[in-house]
Amino acid sequence: MGDMYDVLIIGGGVVGCAVARKLSQYAGKIALLEAAEDVADGSSKANSGIVHAGYDAKPGTKKAYYNVKGANMYEALAKELGVPYDRNGALVIGFSEDDRKTLERLYDQGRQNGVKDLQIIERDEIIKKEPNVNPAVLCALDVPRSAVVSPYEMTLALAYHAAQNGVEFHLNCPVTNLYEDLDTWHAETPEGVIESRAIVICAGAGGGELHNLISDEKVTLIPRRGEYYLMDHTVKCPFRRTMFQCPGKMGKGVLVTPTAHGNALLGPSAEDIDDPLDTATTRKGLDFVLEKCRLTWPQVNTRPVITTFSGIRAHPATDDFIIGRVHGAPENAFEAIGIESPGLTAAPAIGEELGEMVAEQLKLPNRRILKEAEKLLKPFSAMTEEERAAACRENPEYGRIVCRCEVVTEAEIRDAIRRPVGARSIDGVKRRTRAGMGRCQGGFCSPRVMEILCEELGASPLEITKCGGESRLLVGTLTDIAKEARGHE
Repeated sequence: MGDMYDVLIIGGGVVGCAVARKLSQYAGKIALLEAAEDVADGSSKANSGIVHAGYDAKPGTKKAYYNVKGANMYEALAKELGVPYDRNGALVIGFSEDDRKTLERLYDQGRQNGVKDLQIIERDEIIKKEPNVNPAVLCALDVPRSAVVSPYEMTLALAYHAAQNGVEFHLNCPVTNLYEDLDTWHAETPEGVIESRAIVICAGAGGGELHNLISDEKVTLIPRRGEYYLMDHTVKCPFRRTMFQCPGKMGKGVLVTPTAHGNALLGPSAEDIDDPLDTATTRKGLDFVLEKCRLTWPQVNTRPVITTFSGIRAHPATDDFIIGRVHGAPENAFEAIGIESPGLTAAPAIGEELGEMVAEQLKLPNRRILKEAEKLLKPFSAMTEEERAAACRENPEYGRIVCRCEVVTEAEIRDAIRRPVGARSIDGVKRRTRAGMGRCQGGFCSPRVMEILCEELGASPLEITKCGGESRLLVGTLTDIAKEARGHE
């Protein structure tokens, strides 16, 4: 692999990319290794997209500290990077006096954690704010500082900015073994052994396994699957705010929320499973989500649903984030593992502090010249008629609509492929442009997206995948089939 790196970041989710962006502000040789074919391919693409205010985390924990600090960073960061973000607020609703006691506890926790503007409100005010809520509601915790963000676009934007400032991204690069020898860290990968002065483990559900390879103090991360329904954005979400129910021991409970792009999102369930890669959806899990959502939204039905999906949360047995130096391991090993909800919210704060900790340990100097973030493009679908006309004059490829459901143009798809850490698959294009995220789920636009990928990458259609690995859209040509048939005659 050539010269030794100063830092290897293992994991390209929102936390790993936040750490990478922070470390890109220092003069050093830094690489990020991601097992999948793209960043944001795990939990960072499959979650609720909520920027939690911080009332739910137990006071005094790392969860509480990083949640509140991260939430306070989000609005400015999203603006700097051009990421969709909306401080829409939230209500945690209760239907009994027992629920009221839970809400009062959450209120007290929130105040202790430093969350501002919390208040408990009664039925009439709840219905005034959200007329479509179940009229049996009794009380609610009003959380004005809750927000929604596009989680995969935040991850991508962090990666883009890190790459602009020199961080190398190695995709399809799982770390199969990790060890320290003679003050040097060695990461075994399909690309060979990669050496570095320091490592930072941000590997999501796989973080516990890597920790246990190098530390005498073992940790347990439990894969916890959450299943969701996503509705067509042509059907307006019935709520302006994110609507939570009282939380339970498995998490914050089932919610109904508008996404940053205007879809209604329902979920998640919470089920502890054995396989950290098992992102199947199940009848049982989806029925649970629908049943719970009816308590918030009695009129809910699945007619507008365009897809279902699930994500895996790495639940730590200690019930708190594990962040900092890896205890029981050789020097210069750092980690952010067990980052379940509110991990998306906490990511900017974790990236800031962990990045600084690593840079200080290695005595990396600050860069004299730091490139400003190249913002995500304004979507053609969000442009005014005047902006669309100007865009088409400047680049005629804006005049070619590829995805009809989400109104995505050829210009946007080509930009998504050409950017640093650009798209290499159908799903990679989807996360960057929304092509394929609409009602037909790529049924119309996928062939054209595949053609553009081939043109931009100089690849054969037989090489293009939906989401990496063996997920190829085409398995052969008619010529190949004809030859094979003739061979059997």
